[in-house]
Amino acid sequence: MWKFTVRRILIMIPQIFLLSILIFLMAQAMPGDALSGLIDPNLDPKEIAKMREKLGLNDEWYAQYIDWIKGAIQGDLGESFRFKMPVSELIEQRLINTFWLSVVTLIITYLIAIPLGITSGRFNDTWADRIITGYTYIGFATPVFIFALVMLWIFGFHYGWFPTTGSVKPGLEPGTFDYIVSKIYHMLLPAISLALITTVNTVQYLRSEIIDTKQRDFIITARAKGAPESRVYNRHILRNSLLPIAAFFGFEITGLIGGTIFVEQIFGYPGMGQLFYESILLRDYSVVTSVVLLFGIASILGALISDVILSLVDPRIRIK
Repeated sequence: MWKFTVRRILIMIPQIFLLSILIFLMAQAMPGDALSGLIDPNLDPKEIAKMREKLGLNDEWYAQYIDWIKGAIQGDLGESFRFKMPVSELIEQRLINTFWLSVVTLIITYLIAIPLGITSGRFNDTWADRIITGYTYIGFATPVFIFALVMLWIFGFHYGWFPTTGSVKPGLEPGTFDYIVSKIYHMLLPAISLALITTVNTVQYLRSEIIDTKQRDFIITARAKGAPESRVYNRHILRNSLLPIAAFFGFEITGLIGGTIFVEQIFGYPGMGQLFYESILLRDYSVVTSVVLLFGIASILGALISDVILSLVDPRIRIK
């Protein structure tokens, strides 16, 4: 098992390296650079040219990349001209909010998806299956930002059951019970909105796998031997059908990254998604490149976690 994990980590390293080069080159193609927004536009052009030369912005792209990646490894991601603070500190503040939002979203997603997928697959072609399948079709067709806006209007503005902005009630002291409760309360509506959309993929995967597994020879043999139906489902069908869910875990993380960008902006939730969106609009060069790099690394780590989990569940996929 450890050999497989080490091999996957070694494969991940060049992936991150290539990702960083791609992000850097795309950032170079953006209007402006890391100095944009930090200087007075009325400053003498000669002084601006000297500052660019001092910062190495006139060097070849590979020299700038080496300086950038060295700083990133050491935790120096530059400075945000909008927030007037180091990008690493800014990301640290926002990353905590996005992390917990993603954790709560994943928990809600699986709490909804697994029972619906099992019900739909076990009782396929029934009214329950048709209702669940109809829900997944609607979910596939509904953009997450439209659904989030509807949820915000109904449960935030119309009924007032949930807060409509922020991540915690102002004035509460961090670490207190009221602070934690307020954090969870502000997180629930964005998490539910995102989970109700992302859950449809898991439901369909699980349903299809259960229906396919029910028709396999070893299931027919188990039933022919007189095994109880509950045992056939719990020990044979369900156990084998959950394998794709483990493999799909990494894609869930990737999907959450894209979803949080819209959801955090709509709900005014101060996380990485909102930071990324606002930084693009303001062309905050240092923040954009850093956030995209972290999002990319998170996607690669998600794929790694999926492979490790799947190898634990099904040892046959391990590379010898």
